[in-house]
Amino acid sequence: MARTKLKLAAIALGMGAALTGCGAQQRATKAEAQYPPLGNFVSVNGRQVHYVQQGTGPHLVLLHGAGGNLRDFTFSLMDQLTDRYTVTAFDRPGLGYTDQTPGVSAAPTSTQGDSPQDQAAMLKAAAEQLGITQPIVAGHSYGGIVAYAWAVSDLEHPSTANASAVVSIAGVTMPWPGELDRFYTVNGSAFGGAVTVPLISAFAPRSVVRSRIESTFTPQAAPIGYADYIGAGLTLRPDTFRANVRQVNTLRPHVVQLSQHYPDLRLPIEIVHGTADTTVPIHIHAEEVIKLIPGASLTRLDGIGHMPQQTNQTDVIAAIDRAASRRH
Repeated sequence: MARTKLKLAAIALGMGAALTGCGAQQRATKAEAQYPPLGNFVSVNGRQVHYVQQGTGPHLVLLHGAGGNLRDFTFSLMDQLTDRYTVTAFDRPGLGYTDQTPGVSAAPTSTQGDSPQDQAAMLKAAAEQLGITQPIVAGHSYGGIVAYAWAVSDLEHPSTANASAVVSIAGVTMPWPGELDRFYTVNGSAFGGAVTVPLISAFAPRSVVRSRIESTFTPQAAPIGYADYIGAGLTLRPDTFRANVRQVNTLRPHVVQLSQHYPDLRLPIEIVHGTADTTVPIHIHAEEVIKLIPGASLTRLDGIGHMPQQTNQTDVIAAIDRAASRRH
């Protein structure tokens, strides 16, 4: 009798997992149909990199934050820059329609994340193939640390895609105290990758997704139409979901390593950061990194949260223009 019950339990669990997997896959297929690639692809070591490129003038590279994709920039900011820059927005590795970096396992029980250094190397190689030279590299949130990793890599590996300046938009730059949100620690674990990620992918209601988007903008509100445009369903795809939480969950040691090279950076660096940002707090990141980097300039946005590329576009564009004017 006991064996029979165990078999029935195993069958029930197997069927539940199969149903969850089917539900997650159906939502992923629907998201890809609703939010197809906006741009083109370039191959780097057999991995595809998705990008949108528009405009004329000096090269500007845009790197989105955690849980996002290049639509964060094509929503409205990019159109305001293409009159004087050749703007290239990339999907970062593992997100949007860009593959993960080589050697990173996508297995459900893996906990390995794409490091900012490996992401920068992959995107830098893509930029070289696209003929991008001396770009201003602007990154939001997690994209900020990838922008810094790009600049640090230039110190040891000169190439035609050397960054001529960095713009950090509410960017991660410094090691933080304490633990990450359990959203990342649980979902970034082996258990989370196998169990909670498929469940969230399959069953997370739209109201929860919208609430998370709004909380990212706090204390401001998301622009009208942003939640419908950004394609949050792409991030809920199981492989993308896992890649995103693992990148964040494994980030801190890489930030520690990168921060040791900050004093050697000599390129112009413009930082735009809100004083009310609780996702990447200004006192931990921007206000500390300017103590380490010669010539770094910080624009504090009083009362502004984590999304100035949407809520304070004039300030962000001004920082990009200042970075361009400061290049050697």
